[in-house]
Amino acid sequence: MNKQFLELTDPQWEAILPFFNLKRKRKLDLRQVMNALLYVVRTGCQWRNLPAQWPNWQAVYYYFDKWKRNGLFERINRVVNQLDRKNQEREEYPSIFCIDSQSVKLSPGIFEDRGIDANKKVNGRKRQLLVDSGGRLWAAHVHAGNIGDGPAALALVPHILYYSDRLEKIYGDQAYNGVFAKNINEFGFDFEKASRPESAKGFVPVAKRWVVERSISWTNYFRRLVKDYEYTTSSSVAWLYLANTQLMLQRICLKNQT
Repeated sequence: MNKQFLELTDPQWEAILPFFNLKRKRKLDLRQVMNALLYVVRTGCQWRNLPAQWPNWQAVYYYFDKWKRNGLFERINRVVNQLDRKNQEREEYPSIFCIDSQSVKLSPGIFEDRGIDANKKVNGRKRQLLVDSGGRLWAAHVHAGNIGDGPAALALVPHILYYSDRLEKIYGDQAYNGVFAKNINEFGFDFEKASRPESAKGFVPVAKRWVVERSISWTNYFRRLVKDYEYTTSSSVAWLYLANTQLMLQRICLKNQT
């Protein structure tokens, strides 16, 4: 995994090019706009401190907000996940999902969707992450930290149903073995609780579940994600998709070079 920002290469840009309307004349280069967004998620740069090499920060934010609202980031994320799976000679859509949450602190001065996660003693928000067996992020939901994982994860059910063609099973911990598991079972999917043996001591990788834990650890390489700086949870989700998109594009590029 690259731990530094790298501009989009030609093959990477071509992979997501169909999502952008380049037929009309524009003052801005949309490739540079995407590069600027990937720079922000990687470095954690404030909008107003965006370096001069990129388009004006207000223009970049305009496109970020526009693409966030019309679901472009989620669609791009889905396609790069499919490309990465095909490169690894797998079916385009997963047959299993793993779900878990990540609690993160919320930037001071932001009170929207804020709460205290009593278990982890974190005053901020939670991220519900839905990943496949390769750790690819397929769906995310962000909410106040004081809301339980099971009820909050119900927001991901529509996403799960979208991928229902091959989906068979969802893995999660005890927190999801209630209202979430019941809801999933009603749609014909199996929910399996993944937990380590009671006799085990220290860190023990739990089959299937460790995959989502690894995906959570990947967020530490994106400074925009180490803390939640967003006034809206929709922006928080958008940055998660952009981070995963950057990871997948790097993997696709490395695969094509070998």
